[in-house]
Amino acid sequence: MVLAELLPNLQTLPRADKLRALQFLVFLLANEEGVNLLELGQSYPVWTPIHAFEAADTMLKILADEQVAHVR
Repeated sequence: MVLAELLPNLQTLPRADKLRALQFLVFLLANEEGVNLLELGQSYPVWTPIHAFEAADTMLKILADEQVAHVR
């Protein structure tokens, strides 16, 4: 199948399938260049600050210091 035949079919796909096709192509290109990105079909943990209480305390202290600095 040539690109001219593929493009109209891609346009009819739902958004989620378009994103999957895009992801697939990025992985193909990266693999051709020898770049090891994430593997298709794998799950990877993502850090979230949801339970980062120490980080929240640090940020609150920085914000408080900034407010004091602007009052002076």
